[in-house]
Amino acid sequence: MLLRKRRARASARARHAAERTTDYLDGRLPVSEGGGLLRKAFPEHWSFLLGEIALYSFVVLLLTGVWLTLFFHPAMTEAVYNGSYTPLDGIRMSDAYRSALHISFDVRGGLLIRQLHHWAALVFLAAIGVHLLRVFFTGAFRRPREINWMIGVTLFLLALAEGFAGYSLPDDLLSGTGLRIAQGIMLSVPVVGTYISFFVFGGQYPGHELISRLYSLHILLIPGLLLALVTAHLILVFYLKHTQWAGRGRTNGNAVGKPLYPQFMASSLGLFFMVSGLLTLLAGLAQINPIWVYGPYRPDAVSTGSQPDWYVGFLEGSLRLVPPWETAVAGHTVMWNVFLPAVVLPLALFAVLYAYPFFEAWITGDQEEHHLCDRPRDKPVRTGLGVAAITFYAVLLAAGGNDIIAHTFKVSLNALTWIFRISLVVLPPLALMVTKRICLALREAELERLAEGEETGEVRQTVAGGYAGSHEPVDEETRHVVLSRRLPRPLQSPENGDGDVPQLQRLRATLSSWYYGDRVAVQDGEEPEPESARELEG
Repeated sequence: MLLRKRRARASARARHAAERTTDYLDGRLPVSEGGGLLRKAFPEHWSFLLGEIALYSFVVLLLTGVWLTLFFHPAMTEAVYNGSYTPLDGIRMSDAYRSALHISFDVRGGLLIRQLHHWAALVFLAAIGVHLLRVFFTGAFRRPREINWMIGVTLFLLALAEGFAGYSLPDDLLSGTGLRIAQGIMLSVPVVGTYISFFVFGGQYPGHELISRLYSLHILLIPGLLLALVTAHLILVFYLKHTQWAGRGRTNGNAVGKPLYPQFMASSLGLFFMVSGLLTLLAGLAQINPIWVYGPYRPDAVSTGSQPDWYVGFLEGSLRLVPPWETAVAGHTVMWNVFLPAVVLPLALFAVLYAYPFFEAWITGDQEEHHLCDRPRDKPVRTGLGVAAITFYAVLLAAGGNDIIAHTFKVSLNALTWIFRISLVVLPPLALMVTKRICLALREAELERLAEGEETGEVRQTVAGGYAGSHEPVDEETRHVVLSRRLPRPLQSPENGDGDVPQLQRLRATLSSWYYGDRVAVQDGEEPEPESARELEG
């Protein structure tokens, strides 16, 4: 009884404090005018927190990055180290590397902040990547969110560049090896490669300007672009309305969830503290990027067993898998073994990411607005394509450490390389087919449960002396989710008077048939579009 009274008094004091704070702010800021915005609903589901994790990791990155700029010196001027780390005492090194050692060993809390910054960068990129996968598999990139999808892909691209620039700043042997690889990639560009390398490094490799240039990019240009795009991304999330999972009471025209203020803001603030706390815990307990072990960078030395951070590991793997192909054209040597995996592959990857929303809308003929998320099983081809892409990336990432794997498991490096080459060609299509069949099987199992009901586990004896399982009807929420799915029919290719069909329209109809051909439709829940709307224009 006493405890309930104390809770009631505490609740009353909290409400009174909230009212006074709101009145205070309302007298000085346009709080009342923004009441509609503050009451905007945000759906509750764990998958929607992935974008928030990326946002709060970015906040941690900004805070720790500002602190590190107070102590880091981005210069390649040679200096002699005489700090606390005895094994490197008296060694000549760049001023950038010496200041990184100074932060790690002589600045109070410096190593914690350095490692916190690095861990936050890894989580930031991972959260963006997983968030993009969530958007892809649920179809949240469809109209009217195509522009927001492109902003998200651009954020991921900029985050990759930002991570590589920050990774290279300490000028240690490991990051220097990465820069040497980057210079080789620049030189592989036909005709203009040498000019690109000369411009980036400010002269012959390694030059004396690179660290200061990377520093400017890392703390000014790229963070500014990231901040601008994050702001635009959040504005569009507010303007276009948040997507939500299908369910009773949730339609394509409403949004069901917590209001922005105060419920969602309170839970979101709690998530920020959780992300910050876990990152700090990682920074304090899990060592990352021990630059003092690698030593200062020397152009004539390479770090044994060097591995990049995971987000560029797929490029490392692609470089290791392509055979040594070279072609001499008009006095220029084209290094296909570098140009294809390190220049063409990333460009093609991001071109596909940018174009996919428009490509899917084109082959499916879908021009409607979508605010309900798809379940991956309801779009088996899209899900299969996503799993195939993940498999492709996983093979390249594993191939980036083929030397470590070969050494650890005592297998032939050459044989392992060929295994990865074959896997890169065979596994993605196999993953597409298997994933597609699994999605269709899950859909069929759902329809069977709707028709026969859920098994209760009870077995009864029939009048004839046999045995039969007992079933009970599926709950209404599950029934609504399954029956609310809309499965359009494939586009039909119209025949002209002479029977001739343009090749582009024929291709579109073929792709649409492939995309929607294998289907498990719910007869009483399907809402096919009119055939006239689904036909290709002549």
